[in-house]
Amino acid sequence: MIWLTDKIKFPSYEQTSEEGIIALGGDLSEERLIHAYKNGIFPWFSEGDPIVWYCPFERMVLFTEEIKVSKSIRNILNKKEFVITENTAFKEVIYNCKSIERKDGFGTWITNDMEKAYLNLHKKGIAKSIEVWLDKKLVGGLYGLEINDIFCGESMFSKVSNASKIAFIDLAQNKNYKLIDCQVYNEHLASLGATEISREHFLEILKEGI
Repeated sequence: MIWLTDKIKFPSYEQTSEEGIIALGGDLSEERLIHAYKNGIFPWFSEGDPIVWYCPFERMVLFTEEIKVSKSIRNILNKKEFVITENTAFKEVIYNCKSIERKDGFGTWITNDMEKAYLNLHKKGIAKSIEVWLDKKLVGGLYGLEINDIFCGESMFSKVSNASKIAFIDLAQNKNYKLIDCQVYNEHLASLGATEISREHFLEILKEGI
């Protein structure tokens, strides 16, 4: 494993481990995070552990024109019971993504330092959120980073059925992104049209967007 220094630079992709780890350590500064995402790299680690940087060989992505909206979800959207907003409650969205209990065990990887770092990126207009409201209560949402016409998704949450799906569909249909980076395989997102592509293909798309 290669440990990062104060210099904002990552190892070559050829040095990525079988698990998709490209480096350890460093910090979560604005400069390093932006540099990482522009190069297809993202942090994923647990509280108390060193920062672990990933660039997996297979990338889960959604080409937004391929979003799948089931008949049942269309019916829910047509009822207009949910209100969808953008960037009105970023702090609340990341807090819920961090603290909500999940059957798959994910969610705890959003450490206190990660939360602070992405709140800072939000203040700079780089990190954005989608919120889903029901009866004026926040019931779902997602957040991530905007890199030109690519949205690098980080996490989502849902307190009622389909709330996170509605946020994801709104992101795909109404925000003018050509691709949503979902990072690693997830059955929930696969059901919405996301698919795995090679790292090389993903990096080509990312380079074109930048």
